[in-house]
Amino acid sequence: LWRFGYSARLLKTNHFGTAASNTSFPVVWTLLARYSGRRPQLFVVVKKNRFFTMPETVEDKANLELYSPHPEVRGMTLLNREAFKRTVVVPALRVKKETVNTLLKSLKHTVLQRPGLKRVVEDPEAEDSKLVLLDPHKIPDFSLGESEQEVLKHLSVSHEVSKYNLELTYENFKLEEILRAVLPEGQDVTSGFSRIGHIAHLNLRDHQLPYRHLIGQVIIDKNPGITCVVNKTSIIDSTYRNFEMEVLAGESNLITKVKENNVAYELDFSKVYWNPRLSTEHGRIVDLLKPGDVLFDVFAGIGPFAIPAAKKKCHVFANDLNPESYSWLLHNCKLNKVDNSVKAFNMDGRDFLQGPVREELSKELPLLKEGQKTSFHIVMNLPALAIEFLDIFRHLLAGEPCSAACLPMVHCYGFSKHHNPTKDIQERAEASLGTSLDGRCATYLVRNVAPNKEMLCISFQIPVDVLYKRPCPDEAKPPSKRLCTSKDSSEEKLLS
Repeated sequence: LWRFGYSARLLKTNHFGTAASNTSFPVVWTLLARYSGRRPQLFVVVKKNRFFTMPETVEDKANLELYSPHPEVRGMTLLNREAFKRTVVVPALRVKKETVNTLLKSLKHTVLQRPGLKRVVEDPEAEDSKLVLLDPHKIPDFSLGESEQEVLKHLSVSHEVSKYNLELTYENFKLEEILRAVLPEGQDVTSGFSRIGHIAHLNLRDHQLPYRHLIGQVIIDKNPGITCVVNKTSIIDSTYRNFEMEVLAGESNLITKVKENNVAYELDFSKVYWNPRLSTEHGRIVDLLKPGDVLFDVFAGIGPFAIPAAKKKCHVFANDLNPESYSWLLHNCKLNKVDNSVKAFNMDGRDFLQGPVREELSKELPLLKEGQKTSFHIVMNLPALAIEFLDIFRHLLAGEPCSAACLPMVHCYGFSKHHNPTKDIQERAEASLGTSLDGRCATYLVRNVAPNKEMLCISFQIPVDVLYKRPCPDEAKPPSKRLCTSKDSSEEKLLS
C-alpha cells in the first residue's frame, strides 16, 4: 500500500457492523503486517491518493524475491551453479550470546526459517554478540510490531533492527524454485517424479525437453540417494509393458532395488514394468486374501501381487509373457524365500488361463465341500488389454460346480477415458463375458493416469452360467436315441 501510494483507514466494527474507531496510517501499516488474516473483525477501506508516491527501493525488491534465484539464470540449459549466487537484504537483531536461545524460542515465528540458511551469524562489530536474522516477509518495513517489541523489552534486547546482507547460493534454493527460475515464464515446471530405488523417472513435456539434462542434474542435487534420472521417450509397449527411456543425468545403472509394503524387490527398470504409484493397490488386493487361498496372477510382472500373497501363506500361480519379468520374478521369489510357494510361468495370458488355471480349477473346485473357506482369486493387471481376455472364462470348465460360493473372484484392471468410467468398465467387461454384472460386481478407482484417463479395477465372482459348460440333456442318452440338427436341414433326425 505504501509503495503504490495508497492511504487507508483501519476500521474496527462493532456487532452491528458500524465503524467504532479510526486509526492513523502509520499504525495501520504495522497492524496490517501483524494481524492480516488473523482478526476476522478487521477490514480495510482503501482509497487512492493521487498526490503521494514513494519509489520502490532495492531492499524492497530484494525482500520480495528472497527465495528467487538470480534473474540471469532464465533460459539456462547447461547447469551453472555459480550463476545462482545473489545477495539480499534481511532484518537482523543484535543479541547478547547468552540471550540468543531464549530469543529464538520467543520469536520463533519471526526469525528466518529456511533450510540451509543460518538464523544466527557472527556480529562483525561485537565479539560478545550475535546477529539473529529475521524473516523479511514477517518484518516487511524493517520495523518490529508491538508484540515483538514487548519480547525484546522483557529480554533487555535493543529494538533497533539492522540490515544484513545475506548471500544466497545454489544450495539455498529448492528444486521447484530453481526450475521455475530457469524455464520460460508461464510454462509448467516439472518437479515431481517417480522414484524407483536410486532412479528418478520423469515424463517430460515437449517444451521441457531443451532443459532435460539440467532438470535431471538438479533432481540429483536436491534429492539424496538419487543417482540416475531417466525420461520416458515412448509409450508403454502393450506386449511387455516396458518403454524406451533416456538417461538425463547421473550414472547409467538401471538395475535397482525397491521396497514396497515391507517386501524387497530387485529389477532392471529398462526391461520390466514397475510403477510405485500402484503400491496401495497391491496392498489392497493382498489384504483380501486369507492364508490357504489360491491366487492366479495372469500378468504378474516381477511379483508385487504374487510375492506378498505367498508370504501370506497363499498358493500362488504367477505368469508373465516378458522373459525378463519372468526371470526377475523367479529372482525375487528366491530373494523373499517364497520360491517354494510360487509356481511361475512364462506364457501368453490366454494360454495361462486355458492351461494351468483351467487345470487347477478343474482339479480343486470339485473337491471343495460346502462351507469350506478356501477362495480363488484371479488378478489381471494389464489395464490396456486385460478386459479383452475375459472372454476366456466363457465355458472354461465343464460339468457342475460343487458350490456357487466357491467360484473364482476376478480382479480385472482397465483404462477409461469415458465421462462415466465405472459404467464404461462394467459394460466392456459384460461384453467380453456375455452376461450382465448388475448387482454382481464392484468397481474401484485405482488412480488418475492422465487428464480424462482413469485406471480402474472391476471385481466380480465369475457367474456359474459363464464359467461352466453344462452337458446337453441328450448327451446322456444312448447314441441310437440322440437327436441332432443337420447343418443342411432344420429337421431333427434320429441317429442310426
